[in-house]
Amino acid sequence: MAANYWASSQRLHWQFSAQQLSDIRKSLEDEDPSLVQQYALPERRLLSIYFNQQIGKLGRRMVVRQQALATAQIYVRRFYTKVEIRRTNPYLVLATAFYLACKMEECPQHIRLVVGEARNMWPEFIISDTSKVGECEFSLISEMNSHLIVHQPYRSLFDLQNSFSMTTEETTLAWSVINDHYLTDLPLLHPPHVIAITAIFLAVVLKPTPASLHTAATSAATVASAAQALTSSVNGALPAANNLTTLPQTKVQKIVSWLAQGEVDVEAVVDCTQDIISLYEVWEQYNEKVCKEQIARFVKARGLDK
Repeated sequence: MAANYWASSQRLHWQFSAQQLSDIRKSLEDEDPSLVQQYALPERRLLSIYFNQQIGKLGRRMVVRQQALATAQIYVRRFYTKVEIRRTNPYLVLATAFYLACKMEECPQHIRLVVGEARNMWPEFIISDTSKVGECEFSLISEMNSHLIVHQPYRSLFDLQNSFSMTTEETTLAWSVINDHYLTDLPLLHPPHVIAITAIFLAVVLKPTPASLHTAATSAATVASAAQALTSSVNGALPAANNLTTLPQTKVQKIVSWLAQGEVDVEAVVDCTQDIISLYEVWEQYNEKVCKEQIARFVKARGLDK
């Protein structure tokens, strides 16, 4: 196990540029264009929302902590950079990623219990055969080249919360933003500390309640002020006070000053902020029924549920 992110397999093998990730996915689809054309799928982020909700439900049924669920989502995202989704049974992949993540995060669950709960949740797609999860686990580990250690942003959040005098409400909101970033490609694009800083910045700038996070995040004026503050810090300059009249200035300026003086890639923080805001906008289009139906089409038609 790598002692830190910089020497980890996550940084060395599972961090991509946006263009690299796009090329990888396109090459997978190009292997069988007719399959892709025959079975249309929802926009990737909408599919990620669906997967996240299914893993979350499984986690609640088995009382598993958030970090294991986050690791499971990373495993799913990594796996689908190696295997085209239409060649798999996503429900089996979700259950297996959950099972493997629980082992890696030291909260192991018996394979029979996982299969039983998964079958209760998705009876049309999961059979009562533990060997299927065992086979899928081997496939997951193989496709990920046994790189199973995942560095999460949660630790960076806790390390930084006192530095910025964050309230309990702000820390909770930042935690929620980190949870939501797993619905995007950000875990494959940026280091965990950049994600944590993005979550802190959004929590301090937006300051909604977790329940209204998505609505508040799409406030054009607030987002514009946030982006301007971050962009200003790229050049080492603090934003002018009149540009942040609607924001809690002291705390925001402290964060921006810290960014300007540190070695954090501020442009990456700006990119992450934009991706998170974009996710919340796309979320308005989410329809669970549509996602389930489109997945069921190719799983059933190709006999992947057997």
